[in-house]
Formats: sequence, structure tokens, C-alpha cells
Amino acid sequence: MRAATKTLMGQGPKSATSVIQEALKVLTPHKGGAAQPTAAPSGAREITPPMPSLNGAQGFSQARAGTAPPGPQPQPASQPHAAGPSNHEQYVKNVVQDATDAFHKLMPDLLAKLDRAGANGHAAFKMPHFDIPGMNGMQDGGASTPAEALPGKFTDGSFTNAAGTRTYKLYVPSSYTGQAMPLVVMLHGCTQDPDDFATGTQMNVLAEEMQCLVVYPAQSMQANSSRCWNWFNAVDQQRGQGEPSIIAGITEAVMHNHAVDASQVYVAGLSAGGAMATIMGTLYPELYAAVGVHSGLPFASAHDLPSALAAMKGNFGPQRASGKSIPIIVFHGDKDTTVHPVNGDELIKRGAHNVMQEIIEPGRVPDGHAYTRTVHQTVNGTPQAEQWLIHGAGHAWSGGSARGSYTDGKGPDASREMMRFFQTKR
Repeated sequence: MRAATKTLMGQGPKSATSVIQEALKVLTPHKGGAAQPTAAPSGAREITPPMPSLNGAQGFSQARAGTAPPGPQPQPASQPHAAGPSNHEQYVKNVVQDATDAFHKLMPDLLAKLDRAGANGHAAFKMPHFDIPGMNGMQDGGASTPAEALPGKFTDGSFTNAAGTRTYKLYVPSSYTGQAMPLVVMLHGCTQDPDDFATGTQMNVLAEEMQCLVVYPAQSMQANSSRCWNWFNAVDQQRGQGEPSIIAGITEAVMHNHAVDASQVYVAGLSAGGAMATIMGTLYPELYAAVGVHSGLPFASAHDLPSALAAMKGNFGPQRASGKSIPIIVFHGDKDTTVHPVNGDELIKRGAHNVMQEIIEPGRVPDGHAYTRTVHQTVNGTPQAEQWLIHGAGHAWSGGSARGSYTDGKGPDASREMMRFFQTKR
């Protein structure tokens, strides 16, 4: 788009803006357009696939950390006056530069790498569509928008161990006066951060209502340039190592610094964060009483980039034993083109061992999506696993706020339903 600077110098800011907007439509064909067969329904935005920056993956040695690959440099434009560019010329330059900077944040390198992956034996992998309202894939929210003001405290923290350092944000409800409360660990998806995730899921609002603490670990761009949790790296699927050790450390730090009911600590996440939530529940069953997974993947479903791409399509390799079944609630849209819905089925299959009864309840949100809720109960009637298949939904947090990214307000309230399920696991 920088080349537009030279071409449009003589056409004025209105014409330049129009051309740039058309270019954006080409790059984001599903933004504001007619629904496509594989696109998320209106009101939903598909999340970036839970893929980290693929630095170090074989065949991707040219990965970079957070900047776009060097491209053609803009050619100097002829200046009609020696005194400097006219106002509309400077306007065009500013618009083009802003657009370029925005696209740099949308991981053009990741797209290129995954395209190359498709050319190397993964041609069936379909990249999701990136909706880019506001030039950043987020509408009235996103990674730069603070969570809405609430009466509690939303504070910053940091944790460091041998595996590295991660920041986090902790919400303490206004009702907290030192009494023991439940703790929910929320793991965001790719390109998100704690503020955005809190806004989209509205979990802090529920923390005020249900009186619990909520902590949001933040993935760093140094660990992954797309802010994805590295759910498919071998070291990040091991107890006491990698990112699981950091997230567990953050959980324990909050428990040490605040009064937390140790029997009511839960972990949940979206997409890459959902996959990591599964890992946390599997590796630390004594720490987390239950797990919530939205549009995520099973434990040890991948060990490198090719197997990650395959798992996202629903093709799992040899399964690794995951030990004891973990109480789990799963949400997945049946039109999810980023992480195939069969991943939700597999999560439930692994979490519903030794259940005695299955209850299927169809339903519909008023003016929203239909869904099928399946509850797997133990012999004493308590739920061990619960699955919500949301009909017509894509890859977005069900029932979330449009102020956050990657949400679908037409679905059932995943945050509230997760909290209800967690309360059965005291």
C-alpha cells in the first residue's frame, strides 16, 4: 500500500482514502460483506489460529520477532514545490503509514509461514479470515482497550521462574475483605491480552456477582510474536517446565498473596488459551478443580507445527496418556473453521471416563444461536463433563461482549455457564 503514496499524490485525500479502503477489502474479503460458507456468522469474529510465531520450526528459519519482513521501499514522489509536500500529500502519506503499521500488527509473517506450510504437504489447511474493523481486527475493544470500570481492583503483576517471566492482571472484587474466595485463571487467545480478554468474556463482571478472584496471565511477544500460548511445544506440555510452570507459578503466587479457597481454583481459556487450559488441568490436577475450554484442543494433541496444523483440522496422532480424568466444560461452534469442532468431542471423550449417564438438552438463545448441551454425569448424579455445541457459531467466545475481540453475542453465555459448572466442583 505504500506504493499508493506516489500514485495518489495528485488525487487528493478523499480519493486516496477510497483506494486504500478498497485495498483493505481485498485483504479482508469477509469484512462487512455477505456471509461466506466458511466465515463466522454476523456478530462473530474468527480468532487467529492458536499458532505461535513459528520461530525455530523447520522450514521457517526466516521467522522474525514482531516485525514484518522487509518489503519494497516507497519511491520518492516528485514535489511540485521546493517548500515541501502539500497538505493532501502529507495526509495520504499518514494514512498509508497508519495502514501499514496496523497490518504489521496482524502477523503478515505468520500468514506467509502458514501459506508455506500449506505448500509443503498441508494444502488442505484453510487459513481463517481476519476481520479488521478499525484496522486491527477488533471493534470498540481489542488489545489496546482497557477493561470497563468496575468497583473492584484490576492490578498488574509479574512472575518469574527458571522458565521465564510473564506479566498478569488480577481482578479482586469489591466484596473482598480477606475472606477466602474462589480463583479463576483465564488464558487469552492469540493476539489478545488480559484487558481485551476480560472485556470480551465479562469475567470480571461475574467476579463481582459471584465473589471470586480472576487472574489473567499474559503471553509475551518475546515468547510468541502473536501472543499465542505455545500449546504444541513439547517443553510446554511438561509439568514443572515451560509455560505450564509459569502459569502454575502465577496461580500459586495469587493464592499466597490473597485468601483463596484452594478447593475452588479453576482454569479456562480460548483457542490457544483453551489448549493451554487443558494442559494445566492435566498436569496440575491437585491445583485446578475443573477446566473450561472454549474452541480449544485436547492435551498433547500436537508436538510440532505439522501436528498442530493436523490437530486443528481434527486429525490427531498417537495419544499420550493423560492420567486421571479432569472435570471439564467445553464450548465449540459447529461452524468453526479455525479449530475443527471434533476437538471439542475429543476433549469430552477424554474427560468423561467412568460416567454413568448422558443427558442431552437442545436449546436456543432468544434471537441467537441454537445449541446442544450434553451433560455427562457420574453414578451419584454430579456432572463430570459438559459439552455445548453451538450451531452456526464460528471461532469466538460465546455470549461475549462486542467490546472485546473474537466474541459472538448470539451464543449462550459461556462465562456464566463455566462459572456455574465450576461451582459444582468445590
